[in-house]
Amino acid sequence: MKRAIPVVVLSIAGLVPVWLYQPSAESSTVQATTPAPSTSSSSSGSSGTNVVTTTTVDTEKGPVQLQVTFSGTKITAVKMLQQPNHPQTTAAVPVLVAETLEAQSADIDTVSGATITSDAYKDSLQAAIDDNAKAASASPSASASEASSQTVDGSPLSTEKGPVQVQVTFSGTKITAVKMLQQPNHPQTTAAVPVLVAETLEAQSADIDTVSGATITSDAYKESLQAAIDARG
Repeated sequence: MKRAIPVVVLSIAGLVPVWLYQPSAESSTVQATTPAPSTSSSSSGSSGTNVVTTTTVDTEKGPVQLQVTFSGTKITAVKMLQQPNHPQTTAAVPVLVAETLEAQSADIDTVSGATITSDAYKDSLQAAIDDNAKAASASPSASASEASSQTVDGSPLSTEKGPVQVQVTFSGTKITAVKMLQQPNHPQTTAAVPVLVAETLEAQSADIDTVSGATITSDAYKESLQAAIDARG
């Protein structure tokens, strides 16, 4: 059984603009269980990009609906279109999104204190992944963007908190993933990293906000990230 991540650890993520989702009103529909939803029609944008909007899942806490953006088979963004109007959900959503971008699947941990929302989120996410896979299999050019992917290591930086180094994956000029190769062993850094990664994927640059309480790590992250962007061939 997967461990549950305490929601308190990453509640700082709720302060960051990239995850300021507008909660929906609570649904009047109550369900004891949450069946896996089907997805609505998806829309394709630029080459290799597919945006899938899931159908609404009603839970006893409120409705859950996702919009998932794919670049080929890679998940590049997850947006909550509807979510329960509850503090624990507000804190859990950025954790779930960060885990999704890291795992690149719906096989992620349930957030402690937000089990119902977590389960509905994962069911919705899996439905979106399945829908995108069907769309990709129908398009022989779907893997074209993956063929042009490039991974670049940013410069390693030493800080008073510890070393910082990022590894950035590009698809063409688009940043599709950021991985920490080195980071300080500190709770505030652990909480800040998924926020910084999500901001990077949203901004597609190193021009992102510094995470409160992790200024040193944030500044080093942005410097290493910019070095990787500059080194991209």
